Amino acid sequence: MPFSSRQRIHLYLLGLLLFGSLASAMKTEDFKTCSQSGFCQRNRLYADDAAALGDAFRSPYAVDADSLHLSLEDTAHITADIINKNADKRFTMALTFLQDNTVRVQMNEKDPLHPRFDAHAAHTLVKAPVAQAPQAVDRTQDNQVTMILDASRKVIVTLEPVKVDFLVNDASVITLNDRGFFNFEHLRTKESHKPKMIQQQNDDGTLEDVQHAAEDTMWEETFKSWTDPKPNGPESIALDISFNGFSHVYGIPEHASTLSLKETRGGDNAYTEPYRLYNTDVFEYALDSPTSLYGAIPFMTAHRKDLSAGIFWMNPSETWIDIVKTKSSKNSLAKLLDFGKKEVTTTQTHWMSEAGVLDLFVFLGPTAKDVLRQYTSLTGTPALPQQFAIGYHQCRWNYINQKDVLEVDQKFDEFEMPYDVIWLDIEYTVEKKYFTWDNTKFPDPIAMEKQLDDKGRQLVAIVDPHIKRADDFPVFEVANKDHYFVQKPTGGDYEGWCWPGQSSWPDFFDPKVCQWWQSLFAFDKFVGTRENVHIWHDMNEPSIFNGPEITMQKEMIHHGNWEHRNLHNLYGLLSFAATSEGVRTRTKVPKRPFVLSRSFYAGAQRYGAVWTGDNMADWDSLAMSMPMILSSGLGGMPFNGADVPGFFGNPGPELLARWYQTGVFQPFFRGHAHIDTKRREPYLVDEPYRSITRKALRTRYALLPYWYTLFYDAFKTGTPMMRPMFMEFPQEEQIFAMEDQFMVGDSILVKPITTEQTTSTDVYFPGEQPWYDLETYQPIYHHGYRTVDAPLEKIPAYYRGGRIIPRRERPRRSSAAMALDPFTLMIALDKKSNAEGTLYLDDGESYDYEAGTFAHTHFVYNKGILTCDSLHADGASAGAQAFAKKMSSVRVERLVLMGTHRQPNRVQLLTKQTTLDLAFSYHEAVSSLEIRDPAVSVVECDWTIRFDF
Repeated sequence: MPFSSRQRIHLYLLGLLLFGSLASAMKTEDFKTCSQSGFCQRNRLYADDAAALGDAFRSPYAVDADSLHLSLEDTAHITADIINKNADKRFTMALTFLQDNTVRVQMNEKDPLHPRFDAHAAHTLVKAPVAQAPQAVDRTQDNQVTMILDASRKVIVTLEPVKVDFLVNDASVITLNDRGFFNFEHLRTKESHKPKMIQQQNDDGTLEDVQHAAEDTMWEETFKSWTDPKPNGPESIALDISFNGFSHVYGIPEHASTLSLKETRGGDNAYTEPYRLYNTDVFEYALDSPTSLYGAIPFMTAHRKDLSAGIFWMNPSETWIDIVKTKSSKNSLAKLLDFGKKEVTTTQTHWMSEAGVLDLFVFLGPTAKDVLRQYTSLTGTPALPQQFAIGYHQCRWNYINQKDVLEVDQKFDEFEMPYDVIWLDIEYTVEKKYFTWDNTKFPDPIAMEKQLDDKGRQLVAIVDPHIKRADDFPVFEVANKDHYFVQKPTGGDYEGWCWPGQSSWPDFFDPKVCQWWQSLFAFDKFVGTRENVHIWHDMNEPSIFNGPEITMQKEMIHHGNWEHRNLHNLYGLLSFAATSEGVRTRTKVPKRPFVLSRSFYAGAQRYGAVWTGDNMADWDSLAMSMPMILSSGLGGMPFNGADVPGFFGNPGPELLARWYQTGVFQPFFRGHAHIDTKRREPYLVDEPYRSITRKALRTRYALLPYWYTLFYDAFKTGTPMMRPMFMEFPQEEQIFAMEDQFMVGDSILVKPITTEQTTSTDVYFPGEQPWYDLETYQPIYHHGYRTVDAPLEKIPAYYRGGRIIPRRERPRRSSAAMALDPFTLMIALDKKSNAEGTLYLDDGESYDYEAGTFAHTHFVYNKGILTCDSLHADGASAGAQAFAKKMSSVRVERLVLMGTHRQPNRVQLLTKQTTLDLAFSYHEAVSSLEIRDPAVSVVECDWTIRFDF
């Protein structure tokens, strides 16, 4: 007798339990610690040995001065050999000076036994970096070479022991190998290896030479029941990188950790383990932990009052990062940093990767936004999504059938709650065979999709990279026949266990496999889909239920004969990219794809959105969603969000309401739930919670114009939409570690409520400008902390003085229904009665904006006069003019002027043709002024509005 759908699910869950990946909470024993990861243990012990010797330790790595090649006529490269004097091995070093305050440092073995993995740059970098020669080179110091990049920046290479300093205004900002932890394990044969020995005292007092403990894992290591044969032996790279004068470092997502990264070796409230970057499927992950999660971006930013800087450690193998903060009262450093007699904190980091080569980018800012621009100029700026993607998404594991989907859709309309996308999890398929539909549950998916499309709504269907091994499954048959799967070292397809049972995984490192995978999303291949169907790409770490650490064994083989250990963190990016390209090219005229991926690596921002994974429906997880998303944005991956109101568990109505209020102000906004939870669509909760969630959803949709403009800005510059406070207020030290409030763009401050039964909270108001309550417009003239009311129906959120924020106020069922709606401009005045803001508009789905078919308007209010002008660099182009004509009837229907303090005598609209008096109402209690229907265009700036006070 065949199993029912729910019985099959429970069998899968039972299988997971047997393999040790499910329990009541994260099973930490399923994942390695540093001491269980051989290369991490070896490099930590190397660092310990160096630290224990103190001044007596001298790094064995030195630059061979005779090999040093530099010239101003050269293309901004400096090359040299580095010698490990202890091992008598040579390595190559290259420093490349790039445009925009960026330097690249590369090291490799000079004559390796076989090539080391360095083939990931083509997938990670969006273009070849552009070199820029330094202004001058100084060789007057015997043991140093100084490159003068410009008037304020220098790079100094110390030859022996090798060290590289990056200076800004003559102060060292970043130092490589400051503590001498640089360690490059050269490739060797097992027969030629001479184990490191130490002396051990026996019980009788005699000394005996024994093998160093770190040697045990060089050629083979075990974890639980798995053995990693490590046929190439030791091949790790480690380097200490010091951020001089910086107390705070950020980024390296993904971890459920604090925004300002914690120390990992000593210090107050420190972790005992390094931060780990190793993409894994972690069930019910622990909070406040350096444990690796689904994504890995080895990009770190440091910030202090006068400067930001960053580094990108471009290596997709397993990586660990130790962080230590030291205080120094060295007068020279303090004087250079203008700290007087204050102690200076330096953050010292230690990066350790299992394999590959050293390929490091150093970014010298000077601001945090500059560092992100420099990073995304190399790895790509975030993709501009279709407009529906920034609306609300409704998901559940699982909507059980076609009738269920359409009933949920109808209920949102009945309760007047807007949403844009409904999602299908794994149960829509036939036996978890992706690209198929279970016709008993979904007899006519095209009809269902058309019904959604008639309302301007979309469908997302899940497609995971594990392919069921079944002879009646064409996708498997083709991949099996053409050898498209990751291979075993002994030959044949790698096999493991995931949702379909016995499965294999496409080798996305092979270009042919990517092309094949892309073709599967064509409408004649993925039968039952149409243009309003988009893709959720889950479990792509890859997640393997019966694998070590719930993932693939490292010795498995990819295209080019590369071991999986070399590119593990790259797998999610490669599968994400192939899926995104398949969705993009399935139509004759490509449309921007929407793909959600769980796993990611540097460069993934080019392909779509991610989320924080399988979180809990509790207050702590709500609070942790903020530093997780902020850290992701600082890692260059800003289109991120958390499952609302938590994936596991059944939230109470208060938590549900507070989480929806928070999700409004996070980039990716999706409600999602585990299969064993109670149904909790937002219309199901009782009053007053239902009205509160409806209000939250409507707030999101009212702010969509502002959000879409922020996404465009991110696409152009890399600046995240959801920003840590220090990014907008870089001089206020007390907010450098703040993670319980944040900025949406540069104009809205948000302080979510993340504790139960809270009706007031302390908000920190930075800067010297006023702030205005998002709902009441009440001005706040205060710098620093202030207690504000936060009853259940209210999330503290404030407009920043000096900003103009576009909104669309009319309640609609979806973003598509808002396309021609009029705008409200919220004008929040600064102390000098000025404000400005921008609005970006395009068709919301195509790539026509690349040809100039868009409008980009700059609004300015200056002491009583409101004007606008176009920011379009080529506004006279045919595309720009055609779009402006199409949108010319879209008007401003309301102006709200906050912080006026007095009522005007009159308000006038001035155009070339006429002058009209406009009706207005003044609200003295909150110093705001409202003008109804000035009827001016948001794209044709041939008007002025004058306020006579």
